[in-house]
Amino acid sequence: MRWLSFLLVLTFSLQAHSLQAHNVRLLIVGDSLSAGYQMSADQAWPSLLPQALQKYNRSVTVVNASISGDTTGNSLARLPQLLQQHTPDYVLLELGANDGLRGFSPQIPEQNLAQMIDRVTQSGAKAILMQIRIPPNYGKRYSQAFSSIYPKLSEEKQIPLLPFFLEQVIVRDEWMQSDGLHPNEKAQPWIAEWMAQQLSPILASAADTGLSSS
Repeated sequence: MRWLSFLLVLTFSLQAHSLQAHNVRLLIVGDSLSAGYQMSADQAWPSLLPQALQKYNRSVTVVNASISGDTTGNSLARLPQLLQQHTPDYVLLELGANDGLRGFSPQIPEQNLAQMIDRVTQSGAKAILMQIRIPPNYGKRYSQAFSSIYPKLSEEKQIPLLPFFLEQVIVRDEWMQSDGLHPNEKAQPWIAEWMAQQLSPILASAADTGLSSS
């Protein structure tokens, strides 16, 4: 009986350690597109993402540090404290739209994002970048210069680049708020599922190797 009890305790301990090792912490640093603009936080896609990722056998704790209206400069200033507080395994940067809407020189978000990526890497986490695009009424030259920041940084820093989810949402009027810029609550489940599909292969390396900062 003692041996049986020992084996049961050992099995439970190993299972608990395995579950802990496979839980990945993802920090999302973004703007209103991730903060859940004009809706409760639990309706926003980052809150729905863990459940969506379970379909891909990914156990992920998501910390959503997105703030509506944030520029890359705002988030750069917040990042050191966020990294220290949450010790993430991965950091998703969904930033730049507010820089573009304010007409900042593309060099500003490029430099800020580059610094953010470096700080994420220095912390021991892995950075993931999302492509951001701005409305075409800002002019073709500016829009192209702005959009090119993201593939350039992805290549230079050797980090994954995710497509811009808003491009898939904005074509459906019923998924957009009246301002024409922000997805509404109806779009959030779809965004979560789409993001899970994009993130699953990236997070696989952490899950399969047992990477965790917990």
